[in-house]
Amino acid sequence: MKNLLLLVGGVLLLCLITITNTTAQRVQLMDENSNEPISFASFQYGNQIGYSDDLGRIDYKYLKETQMKVSHINYGSWEIESDILQKGGVASRAIQLQNLYPTTVIALRLKSSETKDLKLTLDDNLSHDATSVLLRNPLFSSIQKSGGYGFDPVMRGFKYDQLNIVLNGAQGATAACPNRMDPPTSQLAPNTISKVEVIKGPYGLRYGTGLGATINFISEPLLFSSENRLNGRVSTSYETNGNLKRTEARIGHVSEKLNLNVFGAWSQGDDYLAGDGKLVQADFERGSLGGDIGLRISKNQNLKLSAIRNLARDTDFAALGMDLRKDDTWLLNADHNINFENSLFKTLHTTAYLSKVNHLMDNLLKPLDPRMMNASTLALSQNYGMRTEGKIVVRNIQGYIGADTRIETTEGIREREMLMGSMKGMIMKDNPWQESQLQKSGIFGEFTWYKNGLRLVAATRFEAVIAQMNAEDEAFVLNNAEWNATQLNPNASVGMLKNLNKGVSLGLWIARAQRSASISERFINYFSIGQDPYELLGNPSLSPEINNQADLTFEWRTKKVLVNLDVFASYLNDYISSVIDPTLKPKTTMSPGVRRFVNLGDAFKTGFEFSWTQQFNKQFSHGLATSYTYGQNLESGEALPEIAPMDVRYNLGGEFFDGTLRTSIVLRYVAKQGRIATEYGETETPSFSTVGLNCEYLIMKNLSVSAKVLNLFNQNYYEHLSRSVASVSSRVYAKGRTSQFALNWSF
Repeated sequence: MKNLLLLVGGVLLLCLITITNTTAQRVQLMDENSNEPISFASFQYGNQIGYSDDLGRIDYKYLKETQMKVSHINYGSWEIESDILQKGGVASRAIQLQNLYPTTVIALRLKSSETKDLKLTLDDNLSHDATSVLLRNPLFSSIQKSGGYGFDPVMRGFKYDQLNIVLNGAQGATAACPNRMDPPTSQLAPNTISKVEVIKGPYGLRYGTGLGATINFISEPLLFSSENRLNGRVSTSYETNGNLKRTEARIGHVSEKLNLNVFGAWSQGDDYLAGDGKLVQADFERGSLGGDIGLRISKNQNLKLSAIRNLARDTDFAALGMDLRKDDTWLLNADHNINFENSLFKTLHTTAYLSKVNHLMDNLLKPLDPRMMNASTLALSQNYGMRTEGKIVVRNIQGYIGADTRIETTEGIREREMLMGSMKGMIMKDNPWQESQLQKSGIFGEFTWYKNGLRLVAATRFEAVIAQMNAEDEAFVLNNAEWNATQLNPNASVGMLKNLNKGVSLGLWIARAQRSASISERFINYFSIGQDPYELLGNPSLSPEINNQADLTFEWRTKKVLVNLDVFASYLNDYISSVIDPTLKPKTTMSPGVRRFVNLGDAFKTGFEFSWTQQFNKQFSHGLATSYTYGQNLESGEALPEIAPMDVRYNLGGEFFDGTLRTSIVLRYVAKQGRIATEYGETETPSFSTVGLNCEYLIMKNLSVSAKVLNLFNQNYYEHLSRSVASVSSRVYAKGRTSQFALNWSF
């Protein structure tokens, strides 16, 4: 370990004294209609990044056969072709009407044209849980019941079904496990994702009702080529603490009318050591295999078919009474897109999908002494539906109108074999899901108007929700007179974005959105799925939860500095949570009682996200990002549960030798969380800080390596949202010091 630290330190020192000289070329960005310069447009060209100046000029070192990616708040994102960059001169662009909600975009990798020069995003390809990609941003935290897998994302204190998690704007997955060992993000294959778009707040209504946010995982775009091309990659990594091994691969073929890809990944890990040297149960095995085929049906029509098979095996969940033994998922999707010329409608995009999860958990791997009983749960879920959307453009107005429907079903049986006491030998069967079903059908519209640097956006969604269960349990029916229901949920949002002088923009967004209760909140039947060991009983009579929210955004761009600030306030009506019901008796002796889901009343949240990045010169850059949320239950006067504390991150990085070498040091500080909900068993969480070192090197055009040291000073800590280990008060502690090595080859 000492030799490794000396090596990394030496590389960092070398980077600090290395200076590269380049000969610059220039291109000028101009408005296609007004012939005015496009100022403060951001660009990425291989490893070269920056902004156009007041006259729209960009200086760069020419890279053969490489496109420049450019982005501007008024002109959208586009690419400048290599032949234009080789000659220099003027590149024109017309204004694009885009809806710029309070959005965070997490790019997983560079586009293919840029990866010819630099491909240093190995962690993204190799991630075995998509939530780990979100956790790169302090905006997100996660509920952790396991040290290795199944992390449930939390954003601004919104979680579970308060977050709308979709793949390519449509497809979702439903956790089959009542304890959410398999949240929707765990069902995605990160090595097939190009970026994650996070629409903060309930403003983006095209993809469904995201009460707190919409998280849209976007796959690689469908591309065709006039020449037959074969491409692919293989990546592998090893992490010392926990013996964590990851491998992923992809191979593809592109032609004029065909785009074919096959991909797969496998990850496995063992128990790891926390900072104090204690062992944390974290065994897991995780794999995925799939493929997609894209067809160019005609000049203006494309069809894409995809299938992904995910699996997990023998995964430790230290904070739960059972472990995951088997989790098998199918994600099937058909996507059709047609473009129209000389028409009011510009595009029509239609998607049909099916997600199916088969989940088995039991306690046979738990070291129980004495072992009172053997327990297992076999559960199934399906999530299927269809979405169609048309795009309209009329002068300076752009709109989307469409409709969608989604059906979620769950079923399963828990078996308990009694091993001791007067009931020894008896086998009891429980019905946690009661063959429940939710059907959500909606129509939506979204329109943008632009003029003179002012952008106005209005969106609406009207959704009908039908809830029912088909295998009623007697104990559940005794406490719920009605269990089938139909609810209508209207949603609306408006926003404005004003571009001021000198790279400054201001935005204001207001929305009222409501969501119907989830399957768990409606129909869970005496099962421990919360923060404490109490069993939960669903309530089919829950009213929709309503969020009245406003976001105020500020952005300031210069050639070398980017500052973003987002302040939000949320007032919630009919907030859905649970309360202890002393009249109900739990089904297992391990539970102290029963909680029933209810509408608590009103709640309030407020907070902010702030980020600041600065490019010192062509080698060095640094950035600061932080996030904070305050939550209050206005009925009880107590803090809302499961609110992460302030998270601050600082990154100092360097790029050298024409971008082939990248190094960085990452500092993270998380404040103490003293605002807790004692009613739900929460305890205060102490502050902590960590340091990480990263070094990534492009050995040759298609071969790169990376080395990292995480938690450099071996801090012993746990996240506020990590759950307590079953049967003890200790939390699931994070990893102590660990080293990580990765290798990537692409062609």
